[in-house]
Amino acid sequence: MEAYLQKFLQKFQHLKIGLEDIKKATNNFKDKDIGVGGFGYVYKGEVSHSEGRGVVAIKRLGSTSRQGAPEFLKEITMLSDYKHDNVISLLGFCCEGGEMILVYELASRGSLDRYLNSPDLTWRQRLKICLDAAKGLSYLHDPRTTHRRLIHCDVKSGNILLDEQWNAKVSDLGLSIMGSANEQHSVIVTPAAGTGGYIDPLYWMTHTLTKESDVYSFGVVLLEIFCGTLCNRRDSKGHIENVLVPKWKECYDQKRLNDIIFNNSTIQPLEPSALETFSNIAYRCLKESREDRPEMAEVVKELETALESQELLESLELLENQEFKCAWNKQCSYYKEITKSAEPPLNYRSEVELMKLLFKGVLLNGGKTLFSLDKKGKHSEMISIGECLGSEYKFFSTDDSRFGVGSYFYGGVSVNTHVKTQFLSPGITYTVDFVFKFRYPKETTCEPIFLKYKLQGEKESSVSHLAYKREDGWWMCELYQFTSNQRDNDIEIQFEGFNDSTYIQAEGIEFRPLEKMDETKPISDLDANWEEKMPTDYEDIMKRSENSVQWTTKEEAYSIIRKGFFISDDKTKRRIADQGTFISSH
Repeated sequence: MEAYLQKFLQKFQHLKIGLEDIKKATNNFKDKDIGVGGFGYVYKGEVSHSEGRGVVAIKRLGSTSRQGAPEFLKEITMLSDYKHDNVISLLGFCCEGGEMILVYELASRGSLDRYLNSPDLTWRQRLKICLDAAKGLSYLHDPRTTHRRLIHCDVKSGNILLDEQWNAKVSDLGLSIMGSANEQHSVIVTPAAGTGGYIDPLYWMTHTLTKESDVYSFGVVLLEIFCGTLCNRRDSKGHIENVLVPKWKECYDQKRLNDIIFNNSTIQPLEPSALETFSNIAYRCLKESREDRPEMAEVVKELETALESQELLESLELLENQEFKCAWNKQCSYYKEITKSAEPPLNYRSEVELMKLLFKGVLLNGGKTLFSLDKKGKHSEMISIGECLGSEYKFFSTDDSRFGVGSYFYGGVSVNTHVKTQFLSPGITYTVDFVFKFRYPKETTCEPIFLKYKLQGEKESSVSHLAYKREDGWWMCELYQFTSNQRDNDIEIQFEGFNDSTYIQAEGIEFRPLEKMDETKPISDLDANWEEKMPTDYEDIMKRSENSVQWTTKEEAYSIIRKGFFISDDKTKRRIADQGTFISSH
């Protein structure tokens, strides 16, 4: 078996991590584990891997595990080929010394089942988590490439992981089965596998597996989030003694959803139309006939509708905020005027619906500028890279670009950009960010980039050292800050290169209102996971401080960076904001 494993794994050598590195990262597996599953215990540690170096999740096959070499090899095969923001990423593996170990990106908040009854998880967050997971599962069912369809076979809340920003990622493909490529329907005969309470009854009875079996399981997860509890009850020995799904379906049929919905007076209630949309699609997933169950792509659309309804409710509540209400009333007519030329044309029936569209962002200026509002009524503006560079450059249309002109693949040569704003809020301090994506996916949320640039009128070049991943999947690195005295600004920026050996996908230049920071807030009130937000090279950056800052502990270093310090070679100030973002200012 060992020889077979090594031969099979030869084509994945780029993912191989040495056992000694794993032992060092986990203190020889003596450090406290962060979780346990069917495969074995999961540890947290810092290792070098296929995407760089960082804190990762290390899953070690247990001696008593029901899973083994087949699941180990399947996980490597599947996750090395299937890449999606909502599917957990495999960073490496170790197969030596009798050990079988998988290394994943760290989803620091753990699995969804831990938070089903959490009073801190709002309905907006619950809906967003459902939507993320649905997108991941939809991708596995229909990857839109030469890849074959994957049927997960063990969809459950325990296999949906959450990162620091509460983004959901489908995990644990060890039991998944590959279907035929380019076929509308794949039926596979196989012994039933999965977890009690989540398994499609037809799969359990007939041993015939289809992608609709996953849809059923996902419907159970939706109702778990709706009800705030697991779908099954276990006895003292861990055996399932009661499954709640039949009761939940009965309450739906009898229009008694209020008897089962998760209620907590500390969070905003679920908006009525969102409740209807969400409960309807969950129930349809649980239909007895597979033909009556929706495709995952339809589930995604319905969850998007439910989330939009919930966000609209939050927009209405914003009108109770006097600061926002004052700003909105002053400029509502201006918003109506500038959005007449939006691309595509806007369709709204009320000011509240217009407000919701502006929060999400609308394309103006012939589709070359993305304009949006924040929750304080301040304007944000991103100008497309095509508008900044001009027609002499070549652009490429991509599915993820917001702009019709597409993106520019920047390889590090010197290029001049001409950035013209039209909609900034006067008297507001803005951060100016370069928005892009790396050519290859990164598993961390902070990456060194060392982007070198020069502003118009300056003799010396500046360097933006770090880039940060945003919630929308794009990356940004701050160039500088300035206070805008007018809506229209004319800025020239010369980009001179960056530290990567390949190209990056440039999207545009964005102007975001600067968030004020409360420097008196103690670390314990900021974020329980502040250590994970510190860049791995923070010591090297701090050693370059203008005044030779000193620290004795990592916590003390964090406090210094929060307050900010000047870098000696480029006269920029570095600090970590409340949410963990490493930003700079001149």
